[in-house]
Amino acid sequence: MTVKNLKDTTTLNNGVQMPWFGIGVFKVEEGPELVEAVKTAIKHGYRSIDTAAIYGNEEGVGQGIREGMKEAGISREELFVTSKVWNADLGYDSSIAAYEKSLNKLELEYLDLFLIHWPVEGKYKESWRALETLYKEGRVKAIGVSNFQIHHLEDLMKDAEIVPMVNQVEYHPRLTQKGLQTFCMEHGIQMEAWSPLMQGQLLDNQVLQEIADKYNKSVAQVILRWDLQNGVVTIPKSTKEHRIVENAEVFDFMLTEEDMKRIDGLNQNHRVGPDPDNFDF
Repeated sequence: MTVKNLKDTTTLNNGVQMPWFGIGVFKVEEGPELVEAVKTAIKHGYRSIDTAAIYGNEEGVGQGIREGMKEAGISREELFVTSKVWNADLGYDSSIAAYEKSLNKLELEYLDLFLIHWPVEGKYKESWRALETLYKEGRVKAIGVSNFQIHHLEDLMKDAEIVPMVNQVEYHPRLTQKGLQTFCMEHGIQMEAWSPLMQGQLLDNQVLQEIADKYNKSVAQVILRWDLQNGVVTIPKSTKEHRIVENAEVFDFMLTEEDMKRIDGLNQNHRVGPDPDNFDF
C-alpha cells in the first residue's frame, strides 16, 4: 500500500475518492479549540474531517471548515466530510431528519460520507434504507456503517440494495480485527480506524518504541503508518497543532514486512471502546 501524501485517496466501491488520512474530533467540545483544530488540520493539508451527531460539535466543525477553506483557498469539493446518525435517530424518517440536522449544524450542502454509528439490533436496516434514499437522490456522496461486525454486515446486506462503502471500527495494534478486514475487502467495503492510537494507551509500548527508534519516528507515527500499509483509512484525533502536524508525517518512510508482522503480533482482541455485540445505548 503506497500512500504518498495527505491528499492521497482510496477509491470507494462507488468510485468516490476518500482520503486515506484525516482528523477525528471525538470528545472535542464545541468552542475555539475545536474550530482551531479543524482549521489547523486543513491548513496543514488534511482534507478529511470526521465528526458525528453525538459528539455535539458539528457547529464548531462547520465553522472550522469554513474558516479553514477560506484560509487555505480551497473549495468544498476538495474536502471529505463525514458524520454519523446516532442510535436514538435510527429508523427511516428519523435518519433522513438526522442527516438534515447534521447538514444544518455543519452549514454544508452535502456530506461526503454518512454512517450508521452503531448496529442497534432491529433498527439499522430501516436506517440503511434511509441512507440508500439519500444516496440515490444524490444528497450524500457515500454511505456506510460504523462498529459493524461480520454478522451485522451480513444481516444488513441480505436486504440492502447498496453495499456499504465504509465500515469505521475501533482498530489498533491491540485489536487488529483481521477476520473483519478480510470480509470487508472481499465485499469492497473500505475499513476505517477510529481510536487508532488506542486513546494513547500504546504510546509507551516497548515493541512499538523499538520499531519507532529504528525509523527515527514516534510511536504514534509508526501505528498510523501501519494502518495505511494495512489498507485501513485512519483519522487520529488531536487538537494540538504540533501533534496534528506530527501525526501526518507518515509518508516519508515504509515499515518492513517483518515490522508489520511484529505490530500485528501485539493483537489481544482488546477494546477501549464499547463492544458492538454488547452495548446498551
